Amino acid sequence: MQQNDTFAFIFDMDGVLVNNMQMHARSWVELFHDYGLEGLDPERYLRETAGMKGLDVLRHFLDKDITPENAERLTELKDFLYRFMYRNDIRPIEGLEKFLDSAEKLHIRLGVGTGAGAKNIEYTLGIPGLKNRFSAVVGSHQVRQGKPGPDIFLRVAELLDIDPSRCIVFEDALPGLEAAYAAGMKSIALATTNPKEIMQGLPGVVAVADDFTTLDPRAILEKSFLPQPSES
Repeated sequence: MQQNDTFAFIFDMDGVLVNNMQMHARSWVELFHDYGLEGLDPERYLRETAGMKGLDVLRHFLDKDITPENAERLTELKDFLYRFMYRNDIRPIEGLEKFLDSAEKLHIRLGVGTGAGAKNIEYTLGIPGLKNRFSAVVGSHQVRQGKPGPDIFLRVAELLDIDPSRCIVFEDALPGLEAAYAAGMKSIALATTNPKEIMQGLPGVVAVADDFTTLDPRAILEKSFLPQPSES
């Protein structure tokens, strides 16, 4: 890898920078129960809609005709419940801070592309270990189409001033991995939300890991962008 090569790492936020997707799922389930939707468990939310915009989650589970205004109101309620439940436990996922330090030493550009809204972004990226780490941050409220559409990741690449083909996305959710592939980006899947066997072999996925303790930025770049020896 040449010194003048420029690459970017783009991180989903929930389930990647912090291991909080079970808490998000519990918050949605509690909200849905309050509105009369029974029989939904956190695993179904994670499997079917993790990483999507609140509007898309609500249309999937609660009301396919819900207005954007009502969806925004209910998403705000859910997000307040999430922040209340998680306030004393939020911290960077294992190995992340060391991984970011190593990436910065290699002059890799760092960004965040998340389905979360503005308040949750501020809440999460303001914690010790994450504050001021990222040069570009894009949330669902800043693009027309959320994941699995590519808009969020493409906008991050634009803000980082780098071609999408030179970006690696770190994702935990299936819609997010689909979005990365649609954006023309390779991805690393984090097994915080879905089992490894579900994500292995998905288009664009270079590797699957439990957290960042086993990941090395230089090795990821070499595996993703250098020609690999052909099998004889």
